[in-house]
Amino acid sequence: MDRFGFRPVTRADLPLLADWLRLPEVARWWRGAETQLAGIAEDLDEPAMRQWLVLEHGAAIAYAQVYPAHHWNAPHFHDLPADALAIDCFSGPEGFGRGGQWLSALSDILLVEASVLVIDPAPDNHRAIRAYEKAGFSGSDLRMTEDGSKARVMTRLR
Repeated sequence: MDRFGFRPVTRADLPLLADWLRLPEVARWWRGAETQLAGIAEDLDEPAMRQWLVLEHGAAIAYAQVYPAHHWNAPHFHDLPADALAIDCFSGPEGFGRGGQWLSALSDILLVEASVLVIDPAPDNHRAIRAYEKAGFSGSDLRMTEDGSKARVMTRLR
C-alpha cells in the first residue's frame, strides 16, 4: 500500500478543514478561516478546481487544491505554459513536517498531465518554501499577485 493517498474533498470534510484553518500555523498564511472555508466550499462546485484531502496510511493529514494556472487572473503566472497546474495547500497537525513528502507524491501524479506545476508561497513562509524544495520545486522569482502582495513563484517540471 502506498504511504500517501488522495481523495476528493466532500462537504462532510469542511468541519475538519475549518479546524485546520484555525490552527496558528495555517491561519498565518490562510488568513480569515471562515472566508477561506467559504471559498473552499464554493469551489467544490467549480469544475476547474480539484480539491483533495491528503491521506497518510488512510488518515487525513493535509489539503491540496489544484487548478489550471491560467484559469483565473493570476498575473504572476503569465509566462507559464498553457498546461501549467497551480497548487495551493496546507497541512493539518498530523501533516506538519511531511509536506515535502506528500507534495512530491502528488506532484508525480500531476506531472503525468502537465508539463509544469507552480506553487506561490509568501516570500517569508520559509517553512513552506523548504517543504516545496523537498518536493522538487525551485525558483526564487518574486512577483506581484492580483491582490498586490508578493509571491515567490516556484515550479516543478516534468
